[in-house]
Amino acid sequence: MTYAPETKARLEADAREIIARYPEGHARSALLPMLHLVQSEEGYVSPDGIALCADVLGMSQPQISAVATFYTQYKRHPNGEYNVGVCTNALCGVLGGEQIFDELSQTLAVGHDETTADGKITLERIECNAACDFAPVIMVNWEFFDNQTPESAQALVSDLQDGTPVHPTRGPNVMRTFKENERTLAGFRDGLANQGPSGGKPTFQGLDVAAANDWQEPQPVDPSDYVWLADTAEAKGDK
Repeated sequence: MTYAPETKARLEADAREIIARYPEGHARSALLPMLHLVQSEEGYVSPDGIALCADVLGMSQPQISAVATFYTQYKRHPNGEYNVGVCTNALCGVLGGEQIFDELSQTLAVGHDETTADGKITLERIECNAACDFAPVIMVNWEFFDNQTPESAQALVSDLQDGTPVHPTRGPNVMRTFKENERTLAGFRDGLANQGPSGGKPTFQGLDVAAANDWQEPQPVDPSDYVWLADTAEAKGDK
């Protein structure tokens, strides 16, 4: 299967727009967002997507594949409409992430990186969502659903399968599809950047404590101190 001519022309135009964001002579720097672009078309980095990236960037297809297989956000087989990533690492795992994943796996009848028969949901174990202050956390298409329980997680996937609008804890007001969010990750604005909160009280608690105690960050070391240390080491014959 190859892209239809109009689809290929549209993707190539978008790819050129991505490349134009980088300094002249550094087109290869555009590869990562370009992989998100082709993933927004078919829901994964397909052979057609790899070929298009290679042609536009003047790279070989094995070079493109080497990058696409390195990062877990790039899918090498068709992904579901909603990618449900359950953090099972460290704090999230201890606070219920493992149980959430196991129960969702049983309910959906899929394992890690597998997609439900209706094509709606791909279930994934996530090593860290960088949101330990809201553990346990689920990310749907890279949007946060904080402080989850097995019950809330079950309700979430049920709504996703039924087509009921769901609302991320932080982020846009309404959950977007995997393909829609992939286009955003390719660098094309979706107009939703200012919707919903981006942080919460737990996120800023450390700053609040520091302000209450008048704690200050360490000040930069005087560069002359480094000169003195270097002179001392030289005098001792140290390297």
